[in-house]
Amino acid sequence: MNILLTSVGRRSYLVNYFKDALKPLNGKVFAANSIETYALQQADEFTLTPQIYSAEYIDFLIDYCIKNKITVLISLFDIDLPILAKNKQRFKDIGVDVIVSDPEVIDICNDKWKTYQFLIQHNINTPTTYISFADAVTALNNTELAYPVIIKPRWGMGSIGIYKADNLEELQVLYKKVRNEIESSYLKFESSADIDQAILIQQCIQSDEYGIEVINDLQKNYVTTFCKHKLAMRSGETDQAITIENSKLSEIGKNLSLALGHIGVLDSDCLVENGEFYVLELNARFGGQYPFSHLAGANIPKQIVEWCSNQPTSKGNLAIKSNILIAKDIKPVLV
Repeated sequence: MNILLTSVGRRSYLVNYFKDALKPLNGKVFAANSIETYALQQADEFTLTPQIYSAEYIDFLIDYCIKNKITVLISLFDIDLPILAKNKQRFKDIGVDVIVSDPEVIDICNDKWKTYQFLIQHNINTPTTYISFADAVTALNNTELAYPVIIKPRWGMGSIGIYKADNLEELQVLYKKVRNEIESSYLKFESSADIDQAILIQQCIQSDEYGIEVINDLQKNYVTTFCKHKLAMRSGETDQAITIENSKLSEIGKNLSLALGHIGVLDSDCLVENGEFYVLELNARFGGQYPFSHLAGANIPKQIVEWCSNQPTSKGNLAIKSNILIAKDIKPVLV
């Protein structure tokens, strides 16, 4: 079995986790990215790809998979997911299993307005959100919404374009600023679908942050939920966290699995207010909190390899120890 990880970015740890998972099978991990990174160099072999939105992107990947006898493809980046999901059958036709959720699931996760509507529809707590600037201001004037509020891109990732406004003047300025940041970054591609409704104004819940990873098998069946209390964040990613057991978060994870029907890992951020958890967003991929689960005992790369080899779910791959404190480090490297 050979696995191709696309859009690896800086996730060298995932490259190495998959290399370890493939050792018993004598398989190779191939990595792809549009610019050269240290994570690429950690793979057995790597390639530089056209830009994701390039017309040549999928053809390039298919050709690369054929030449290198790739059998499994996994993306590590949100923008990659909708394109791969739409072309999943093309890869299947050449014998490559793309581990990605259905296009409708990816759309719900990548589009934070659809995420909000999905969560409301399924009675899962989430911060009150507006897509209309005028409606948000009306709600603030009528005390249906209170300052501070969060302004963020509808199609966003990381910490790009996320701000907190404490009054109307700040809201007006920051709303325009977010629009400018969207149009000058890679967020412009998905946002171009509806640029006039590409910004959300959201209730600000000021609390500790929590994270869950909802694990489904490749047939979309619920397997388990990993829970963490986030202690520090950096650029939208978890920097330090402690693994926990929490029945409310686990129940949210199971409800998300059953309602969404994703494949593999669903990464979700949560906030807490008055003892109730609120789901902030959904990411249908390995997220920045996965290494915390891995170092606490889980091994999802190994489980995916086993699923792709038609082996059953192994409890040993899906158990994490509680109260494990883990932190990320910054390591300078030569590229």
